[in-house]
Amino acid sequence: MYSLNVPVPGEVSKLARGLASECLTATPRDRHTLVAKRLGDGDPASLGRDVRQALAGLDPFTVGISGVGVFRNPPTGRGPVTYLRVESPTLERLHAVLCDRFSPVDGIEDDDYVPHVTVARGGDADRVAGSDVSAEWTVDSLVVWAADYGEPVERVSLPA
Repeated sequence: MYSLNVPVPGEVSKLARGLASECLTATPRDRHTLVAKRLGDGDPASLGRDVRQALAGLDPFTVGISGVGVFRNPPTGRGPVTYLRVESPTLERLHAVLCDRFSPVDGIEDDDYVPHVTVARGGDADRVAGSDVSAEWTVDSLVVWAADYGEPVERVSLPA
């Protein structure tokens, strides 16, 4: 399974790790990602080409962290899931465009899409929900992420 991800800067990963350290029984996320859209299976180079075509002309854009939220009953895996709330109208438009090209995953994409960076899962993960945190960065590239390998396999520079 491949996805298109927004690279998460070190300062945001550090923020997430700090929040996770305040949870006593939750499982912290070891690698922080921001999924823009799940792409399915296939050849990563072809998926990258398809993404570039779908996003042609997309300029770099801003993403902001606006607090800590919680999914009490997540559609997959155990809950609760605490996450950094992501705000970006451009990211949401990008997601919608890609849902027209790549089939949305029921329950987590299309109208159900909640852009976020997972902090921790299970146990007392909701302990840090509502924390007042913020960060902002400019996205100048996206990556095709290989879930099987836990690493990027194709980069899409912006403007696409």
